[in-house]
Amino acid sequence: MTDKKELSAWIFSGIFGFLTGVFLVFGYQLEKLDHIDLSDRNAMLIMLMIMVVVTFDTRHVFRGYDLAVNEGKKLFGLVHIDNKLVEKEAGRRDYLINYLVMNILCLPVLISEFPGFFVYDAREELDEVLTRTFTTHHPLFHVLLLGTVIALIHKLTGSWNLGIVTYLILQMLVINGIFAYAVTYMQRRGIGRKQRILWVIFYGAFPTIVMYTLCSCKDGLFSALLLLITVLLTELCRDTEGFLKDRGKTALFVIASALMPLFRHNGFYAYLVFVPFALVHFRKKLKSILPAMLILPVVLYLVISNLLTLALKPSGTHHQEMLTVPIMQLARVYSYEGDTIDPSDNEIIESYIPKEDLMKYTPRLSDLVKVNFNNALYEQNKKDFFGVWYRLFLQHPLSYLNAWLLTSYGYCYPPAAFNTYKGNTVYTFTYEDSSYFGYETEPPGERTVLIPPIDTLYRYLSLGPFYKDAPVLYLLFAPGLLVLIYMFVFAYRLSKKRIHQILPFLPMILTFSTVLLGPTYLIRYVLYLWLCLPLIFITGGKE
Repeated sequence: MTDKKELSAWIFSGIFGFLTGVFLVFGYQLEKLDHIDLSDRNAMLIMLMIMVVVTFDTRHVFRGYDLAVNEGKKLFGLVHIDNKLVEKEAGRRDYLINYLVMNILCLPVLISEFPGFFVYDAREELDEVLTRTFTTHHPLFHVLLLGTVIALIHKLTGSWNLGIVTYLILQMLVINGIFAYAVTYMQRRGIGRKQRILWVIFYGAFPTIVMYTLCSCKDGLFSALLLLITVLLTELCRDTEGFLKDRGKTALFVIASALMPLFRHNGFYAYLVFVPFALVHFRKKLKSILPAMLILPVVLYLVISNLLTLALKPSGTHHQEMLTVPIMQLARVYSYEGDTIDPSDNEIIESYIPKEDLMKYTPRLSDLVKVNFNNALYEQNKKDFFGVWYRLFLQHPLSYLNAWLLTSYGYCYPPAAFNTYKGNTVYTFTYEDSSYFGYETEPPGERTVLIPPIDTLYRYLSLGPFYKDAPVLYLLFAPGLLVLIYMFVFAYRLSKKRIHQILPFLPMILTFSTVLLGPTYLIRYVLYLWLCLPLIFITGGKE
């Protein structure tokens, strides 16, 4: 048995070491060269060295952590690990204190950036409500929620700014309510006063989180609901019987799981894949309420989505959102190796993607290439599209790999610069150094800066050369570091076969997997990596 445990520990240490080497070396090449270079022997040697060193270091840390947790020894003789969290009482008063403090921490930013960050398709979504012309490009539930509140307040007051700030305050109250629930749950699990203060400040003041708490885009609410699902699944895995007997918690899980995909469609696919895994894991509870609790959100989502579609009659079928990767692969080969393409294949490509758009190919952003994709032709004839895609794949596999990695590597390479919109002009500025966050207030809103130092800070973090000026501090703001942390923790738990400590994070993991096939790499698509981070500190230890 000991030999099997040792082998398992080495296997998962090796997997973590291998992936870390790949992420760091390929990420560096993609950042600097816009492609991976397998012929660079020095780079391949460095990658191999990283893999070996990280594998042995990881196994050493795993072993030291086991000794610290199981035998009370200090980790490497330096740090005492106390994972024996004692359940504590944490009630409504604790929740209200956490909730109040988080809202207070957010208010200076909201006041400074009045009426808030109205950005990322906000104008388009509002216009859909004002003109009663809806499309399938944006989630209808979010469009109605945002547009109705802003339009109603504008009608009552004549001020667009009041409409925007009203919506963002309501959103802030909901999101911070979820954050407070998470911290209060961690209190019940036994975190101390210092950790409680740390996580309250983290949720209420860490800039990356506050940006989206006070931003009109759907990602803030989506990520908060994903956090809520993760907390509830943590409770379910820890005390399955108690959770299933609590009708309030089961109802909250159903509501959160049904609402989450209404803000981002990829959340539905992630949850749909999660359900079978959960049913297998809880197979001894199939005669309880659990199967209904897991499946009902799928039914509710489909019902609500179809009702909204029937009521609003949105136009357009945007297949390009699902075809981002193959579209970019075809565009890269067309742009860089067009002289190798058969003329008949060229014609097929141009019939689906206009030539003028193919000529706009940029490695890290698909928006300009896919914007005029011929959806009507694709619906009539998918065979030709995938036929030419397959033929060119056989001829240019490395180009296809580069095309995909260049729109996703930023999530896994910690020092990656988030400047995919560089050169793009929006309503109030042109992206230059960074496009970490949209920052602006789109019309019909109008930004009024009331606390200049805070505005300067958030503008610098969003658009400035922060990643160049403070590369080490920047890592805390980069998803790549968080991905490595999650991978490290999950590798340890898998080596111990503690699936119940990973299952709560599975919806998040599956959602993250979907963005790897997305149009580009942006912080807003992976906000949940920050939001769910505190939970890994209460779901480990000796069990």
